Amino acid sequence: MPESRDDTQSTWVDPDDAPELDDAWFERAELRIGDTVVRPGRAKAGATKVSTTVRFDADIIEAFRADGPGWQTRMNLALRHWLAARKAA
Repeated sequence: MPESRDDTQSTWVDPDDAPELDDAWFERAELRIGDTVVRPGRAKAGATKVSTTVRFDADIIEAFRADGPGWQTRMNLALRHWLAARKAA
């Protein structure tokens, strides 16, 4: 019976010849879903906040903290409302 001789040349690459993936490679790498580059972390805020140290009476802080997580955001909103009322007066 005659032997079938298919094309035996392949494009197989020995995995041992692949470059090592070091820390520098991972620092330059991009996370993608399909063709879209995904940036990890929060989206950049339109207006950035400024870190500062302020002293408030203990009962004020306790009242805001008693409402749970997000108390600093609520305090910021309360101050914003106060500023708006002050400007309107």
